[in-house]
Amino acid sequence: MKLDIGKEFDGMTVRDFLTHELQLSRRCISSLKNHEKGMVLNGDRVTVRALLSSGDILELALEDESEDITELTPVNIPIEVIYEDEAVTVVNKPAGMPTILSHGHYEDTLANALAYRYRGRGFVMRAVNRLDRDTSGICLVANSRRSAYILCEQMKSREMTKKYIALLDGRIDADNSEKIIKNYIKRKEGSTMMREVTLDPSGGDIAETHYRLFAQSKKYSAVIAEPKTGRTHQLRVHFSHMGYPIVGDTMYGEKSELIDRQALHAFELTFTHPYTKEKMTFRAPLPEDMLAVMRDVEMDIDLAELKAE
Repeated sequence: MKLDIGKEFDGMTVRDFLTHELQLSRRCISSLKNHEKGMVLNGDRVTVRALLSSGDILELALEDESEDITELTPVNIPIEVIYEDEAVTVVNKPAGMPTILSHGHYEDTLANALAYRYRGRGFVMRAVNRLDRDTSGICLVANSRRSAYILCEQMKSREMTKKYIALLDGRIDADNSEKIIKNYIKRKEGSTMMREVTLDPSGGDIAETHYRLFAQSKKYSAVIAEPKTGRTHQLRVHFSHMGYPIVGDTMYGEKSELIDRQALHAFELTFTHPYTKEKMTFRAPLPEDMLAVMRDVEMDIDLAELKAE
C-alpha cells in the first residue's frame, strides 16, 4: 500500500499514523516492524519512530500481513444491511454506533456487529468511509484486500460520491442552486480531535464542499452537502465556520434541546463495484430523530427527493 502524506499529518510519528489514522492492530504493526520492507518512507526503510512530513510517500507491506481478527469480538448487534456480496457490504449505520473500535468502544461498534454476521469466515473490518459515531447513514465496508484497495483508489480520485443531509442552526441566505465552500482545514492546536479552517495554505489541507438548500424554517436550514474531499469533520467544520453549525454538534456548535447528537446523515453513496465495474448508488432514508426535528421546527420537506431510485 502506497500513501501520500498530507499536511495534516506533518510531524506525526509513523506509529501514531498507523494506530490512529489507519487503525491497524498491534499485531499488524508488529508484523510491519519485522518485515524487511514493512515501512518504507521515501524509499528508505524506517521505524515507527520516524516523523512524517507533508509530501512524503509511505509504503506499507500490508499485502504480506496475515489477517488478524483476534482483537475483534463478534457481538450480536442488530444492523440494517442494505446490500452485500463477496466484495462489499453496505450498511445503514445508526447514530450512536462507532464504526470501528476505539478507546471505551470495544464491543459496541459496527465492526463487532459485522464480525458476528460474518463469523466463521475470517472477517476483517475494512471500512471504506468511516462515519463519526453520532453521524448516521450509509457506511461502505470492503470484504477483501483487493476490494478495499480499489475502493480507496476511487475515493482518492474522487470517483466515489457521498451526499449528506445536514440540519443547520440558522436560516442561511441561499436559494436552491449549488454553492461551494473551499478553504484549508488543519488540526486545531492543542487538540488531537478538533479541526479548524486556516487561511494559511501551508498550514492545512484543501477542503471542498458543495451544498444546496433543501428546506428551511424560521430559524433552521436543511442542506444536501457533498464533500469533494475527505478531511476529518469536514462538513461540521465548514458549516460551523460559515456561522451555521450543525444542530446538536457540541464540538463545533452547541448542545440542542431538539436532538441529542449532531443532525448529520449520510443518505447517498455512489461508487463503481470493484469486481463487476457496475455503477452502484445506495440511499438510506432520513432517521426518525432528524425527521422529528424537521417537524418540530415546521420545516416543509419533500421526502420524495431522498427516496431510493
